[in-house]
Amino acid sequence: MEKKELRLLKNFIGILFVILFLAVGGHEVNAAEILIGTGKSTSMDYYTGRAICRIINQNAKDFTCKALFTEDSYYNLTNVRSGSIEMGIVESDMQYHAVNHSGSFQFLDISYENIRALFSVHSVLLTVIAQRNSGIKHFDDLKGKRINIGNPGSSQRAIMEMMMATKGWTKTDFLLTEELPAAQHSLALCHGRIQATVDKIVHPSPAVKQLMDFCDAFIVGINDQQIDKLVADTPYYTSAIISEGMYKNNTTPIPTFGMKATVVVSADLDETIAYTIVKTLFDNLERFKKMHPAFAKLTPAQMSKEGLIAPLHEGAMRYYREKGWR
Repeated sequence: MEKKELRLLKNFIGILFVILFLAVGGHEVNAAEILIGTGKSTSMDYYTGRAICRIINQNAKDFTCKALFTEDSYYNLTNVRSGSIEMGIVESDMQYHAVNHSGSFQFLDISYENIRALFSVHSVLLTVIAQRNSGIKHFDDLKGKRINIGNPGSSQRAIMEMMMATKGWTKTDFLLTEELPAAQHSLALCHGRIQATVDKIVHPSPAVKQLMDFCDAFIVGINDQQIDKLVADTPYYTSAIISEGMYKNNTTPIPTFGMKATVVVSADLDETIAYTIVKTLFDNLERFKKMHPAFAKLTPAQMSKEGLIAPLHEGAMRYYREKGWR
C-alpha cells in the first residue's frame, strides 16, 4: 500500500473513532424526544401540549418534548397505551372509562390497565348559555323552553342526559329540544330558534364572548342540590366557578361543574423521565400559568389530585411525596 493511501486510511479510521466516541459516550449528541398527543390544531388541548413542551424544552436537559395535534382523547389514550407516544392529554371522563372498562370502552377487547396519571391542567366546564329575554335565570328554568341538548354521541349530550335523568326530565319537558353540534348552536341561539344551549367550554372563550357581545346572551349558573349530588357521586366531575369579570355583564362568580384535562402516560415510561416531566412543570408553574388565562388559577393541590382517576405513575408519586402532597 502506498504511503498516501496509508495516510488516508489512518485519517479515515481516526475520524470514524471520533464519531463512535461521541455517539457512544463522549457527549450527548441527540437528546431523546418525548411526544405528547393533544387535540385538533385549533383546540385548547393542542395549546396546552405546546405550553407543556415549551416549559420542558426550556428547562429539562435529558430530553425534548414535541406536541402533536391529534383527533381526540380516545386517540391519545390508545397511542399512549401502545407506546406510540409517551404522553397524552385526556379528559377525566375518558380517563375514568378507559381504566374502568366502562362507557364507550366497555365493548373493546383491549385493556387500558397500563394507563398512569401525571397531573391535571385546565378545566373543561359544562356551560349553559341563554338569551337574556328568555325568562331563564336558574337551571330549573330550562324546563318548558326551547333548548339545544347537543348532538347524539357528543360528550355535552351525555352530560345533559345525565343531568336530565337526575332532575327526572325527558325531552317532553321542553317546548323544543334541538340536537345541534357545537358549530351550529351559536347561530340558532342568536336567531332565537332556541332560547338556551349547553356546551363544554374552556374559559375564557372567544365564542362565548361573541355570544355575550352580539346576541345578548349570558351564562346560567348551575346551583342545584340534585346536580351537586350528581357531581359529588361522579369521580370524573369537579365543581367549578366561572370567575366574575370574564365576560360582559359577568359581575358575579357563576357556579358550574365539569371535567379536567389530564396528562397521562404508560406505566412503562421510565420513572426518571416521568419524575422530570412533573418536577419541571411544577417547578416552573408560575411561568406556565401566565401562558394562558385558563391556567391562571391552577394550584399544585388541584393539579396533583383533581381528575386523576388512573393510578399515579411512580415518577409522579415520587415528586408528590417529596413535596409532602402524598
